Amino acid sequence: MTRMTRSAFIASLMLAGVSSAAMAQDINIGVSISTTGPAAALGIPERNSLEFVAKEIGGVKINVIVLDDAGDPTAATTNARRLITENKVDVILGSATTPPTIAISNVAFEAGVPHFGLGPMPFAPGKEKWSVVMPQPVPLMAKKIFEHMKKNNVKEVGMIGFSDSWGDLWLDELKNQGAQFGIKVVTDQRFGRADTSVTGQALRLVAAKPDAVLVAASGTAAALPQIALRERGYQGPIYQTHGAVTYDFIRIAGKAAEGAILASGPVIAPELQDDSALTKKPGVAYVTAYEAKYGPQSRTQFGAHMNDAFLILGRVIPVALKKAKPGTQEFREAIREALLSEKEMAASQGVYNFTDKDRYGVDDRAAVLITVKDGKFAIVK
Repeated sequence: MTRMTRSAFIASLMLAGVSSAAMAQDINIGVSISTTGPAAALGIPERNSLEFVAKEIGGVKINVIVLDDAGDPTAATTNARRLITENKVDVILGSATTPPTIAISNVAFEAGVPHFGLGPMPFAPGKEKWSVVMPQPVPLMAKKIFEHMKKNNVKEVGMIGFSDSWGDLWLDELKNQGAQFGIKVVTDQRFGRADTSVTGQALRLVAAKPDAVLVAASGTAAALPQIALRERGYQGPIYQTHGAVTYDFIRIAGKAAEGAILASGPVIAPELQDDSALTKKPGVAYVTAYEAKYGPQSRTQFGAHMNDAFLILGRVIPVALKKAKPGTQEFREAIREALLSEKEMAASQGVYNFTDKDRYGVDDRAAVLITVKDGKFAIVK
């Protein structure tokens, strides 16, 4: 064998030894979130969290393309189509709130692209196939709130919520699951995400004299009813959904935030979890990295949803790479299948076990109840 032939032979053996994953093209991941507009308090931490996610999975480089939808379902639809048709993404993430998340899910279903919802969303029958959702489902978080209400003898509740699908989801839970806890809805008030005043709604709530008020809003807009109710003399307990869990909520609501009771994911206080909790290690790792750059109390569960989506991708992409190459429909189908086959996928906000019927995939390990005490969040024991 000549030196040239021998060299070529060795080179061919080296090439043959390179894994198919290393040979594969990059994986493109599309993101549409609300970095401007009323939901920016949710979308900005999600965008910031991309700084701490894996840049390579299974030996393959990850390219992330981020677009802003400003919380608008129409813009989210346009972004999703652009990411799929122009950027050829294998996975799409978004959006920060419910209406644009639904819009992205519809596009993902039509195109056959795996979709990670970062806002809670209902599923239309038959359209579950390509989407999973990172935030906790409303029924799980509502149960935490209703259990606390029952324990504290709350029987009549007034609700004030967004005049969209987020408010509708919580009203449905109040009327259905809430009834099982002996809770009655005495008034239902609504406001728009971009509204700057809820004076009229607050006055009607106070006049109804409920035992407690539930605010079904998200982001900094959730502080608006909190302030209005306290300013108009309402002294009863005010409950907030997991859509309100940010330190910006406390900053904007100020003293009015004291005593508010909120359903939350465990990442808001991972340091207080038992060492045996599977959510503790990823939660502490995430908040430590995030607050090292963005400062104390900058953590949010919204940013954690983005972080957790990439932790899940870290489990399913290597499985999919064994079956197909990135950029193909076969690869997207392999990711979808792996999302259902991989189990006990631990992340900061829950331990995920997705199924055909359960697209949220979390259990009670994903829910805690917190309150505002002395300007900080504290676990309700």
